[in-house]
Amino acid sequence: MKTELGEAQLLAQIDLDRLPQHIAMIMDGNGRWAKRRRLPRIAGHRAGIRAVRQAVEACARLGVPYLTLYAFSAENWKRPHTEIKLLMDLLREYLKKEIAELNKQNIRLGVIGRISELPKPVQRDLEIALENTRQNTGLRLTLALNYGARAEMVDAVRALAEKLRGNGSLAIDEASLSQHLYTRELPDPDLLIRTSGEMRVSNFLLWQIAYAEIWVTETLWPDFTQNDLFQAIIDYQRRERRYGGLGLG
Repeated sequence: MKTELGEAQLLAQIDLDRLPQHIAMIMDGNGRWAKRRRLPRIAGHRAGIRAVRQAVEACARLGVPYLTLYAFSAENWKRPHTEIKLLMDLLREYLKKEIAELNKQNIRLGVIGRISELPKPVQRDLEIALENTRQNTGLRLTLALNYGARAEMVDAVRALAEKLRGNGSLAIDEASLSQHLYTRELPDPDLLIRTSGEMRVSNFLLWQIAYAEIWVTETLWPDFTQNDLFQAIIDYQRRERRYGGLGLG
């Protein structure tokens, strides 16, 4: 029988000198969480905000430099209009309420995706939040909004092609493509966490997670706690990262 460890026991197992520099999260399971409780889907999304706060606070507390959350995918536009509107309203609510707390914890907010396609009020609130946290030097929290990895690569190739037309010659290699991705200011993720037990990456950071360690939990996102994050980091630190090379054993 598996015994649940407490916060102090989990923290004691984490080597603060070997933390993942960049954690990326696919936050899945809000709808199922609500369905199991016979609640509307929006109740699951609202409960998911609590899990966001816990994950952000835990990363800031440990000293993880970068955290990227898959908040709204390019495919999410296929959902019912009512749900999309409620999601956008929740996002705006989060941005307005959390600025003070982000500043208190020295967290800088960033965003990736096709932001220009989001509703104008959302774009405006994002600009305000980005500007109001720009001076912070702690955790870099990035929200992936209207994001799709294939679209990101298309946009990168378009940018490279535009430069080629202007310069007449341009080296096309991994480094140049990386410099035109949305994440050019971020290191590649070391650890990818997915909740709800699904074994897929859902068009999220496909280029960047080439060598990331993947940790999947059956826990639905609204039930994800700091202890779950600590366990993911512990498991990450137990793994040997070879990057295609030979192991030490």
